[in-house]
Amino acid sequence: MRNVDAAGLGIGDDHPPRIMGVLNVSQESPYDPSVFDDPGEAAAYVDEQLIDQGADIVDVGLESANKKFEVLSAEQELDRLDTAVEAIQSVSGDAVFSIETRYHEVAEEALQRGFEMVNDICGFADPEMPRVCDDYDVAVAKMASPPDLERPGAIEEVDDIYDALELNGFTDKTILDPAFGGWSEAKTLEDDRDTFRRLREFRGYGYPILVSINRKNFLRELAGRSTEEALPVSLAATSMAVERGAHVVRTHDVAATRDAAVIGDAFSRDRLRDPDAGVEELDVTTVRESQRHVERLGIDDAYAEDTTIRVFELSDLDDAACDRLAAQAGTYGATVAAGTGDEVLLFGTVGALARLTDGFDGPAQVETALERIGESLK
Repeated sequence: MRNVDAAGLGIGDDHPPRIMGVLNVSQESPYDPSVFDDPGEAAAYVDEQLIDQGADIVDVGLESANKKFEVLSAEQELDRLDTAVEAIQSVSGDAVFSIETRYHEVAEEALQRGFEMVNDICGFADPEMPRVCDDYDVAVAKMASPPDLERPGAIEEVDDIYDALELNGFTDKTILDPAFGGWSEAKTLEDDRDTFRRLREFRGYGYPILVSINRKNFLRELAGRSTEEALPVSLAATSMAVERGAHVVRTHDVAATRDAAVIGDAFSRDRLRDPDAGVEELDVTTVRESQRHVERLGIDDAYAEDTTIRVFELSDLDDAACDRLAAQAGTYGATVAAGTGDEVLLFGTVGALARLTDGFDGPAQVETALERIGESLK
């Protein structure tokens, strides 16, 4: 996993999770507390409610990306840029300033006028965007989207989201955003939840990950909360997202989100990472997560099943059944460990266990247990 330098701010596995606060100069934006058209008021908000509360990055939006609103042209976004520039020039605190846009012209103008990072909500649908970000040597958050400047984030299936992130390639300082939220009519809350469950897979590209999950519907619906009541569910998800590999969390609730991210980071699994020795333990817990790294490295897909281990307890087996299972498990690369009672542990790679469940010949009781294990491996 590479680290990214965003105007001196380190982002990646070697750094703590970063908090991206939000400022909108778009009158149509749905979140009123973050919307300003007066540069002085905007600067005060950034200092007091974002930077002082723990924001490392301030993301400035020129228009709402809500699909209910008409998409602004690059010229219309540029008309709003003066307010954004004046606001960030008046901020006294220290943060990295990111411009949220889909147009390379807007990104370039913003970078010339003091912005230090780009948040591309259309994921390089503008093919000139990566060139601009490379030319200015800035970090860029790339949200998974179709190749259409009017349809940010409008992808549903997790596999499609993963593939969409490849659109027009990557820069050396790309940060990946899997696009949580209702970006299209076809995208369901369960689609978002499936993306969240599989968040570690997005590490397969080897770039840092940004998540924008603050008070999102796919979380609120689980707890039956309104937007105003949804902070606790957002914080729970933030800790989980960081534990699953997210490096940047975009939020309107900076102080509380920072605390949640700190907890997620503190309880993340320790993994060996020593660039000097050329070794990194990958964050892999499922076969699909492993497949992403296998694909990245150009390794045969068949190896993915032999990179993750599963452990099962089987009970109420007599001695003959245990002996039969142990003998055959070994031939397929799995292991059986017996305890002092009638329980045993069966463990091995997913590949080994799959081969055992397919090839086992023995007592019906064991065959039934192995059949259920085989189903769970799929």
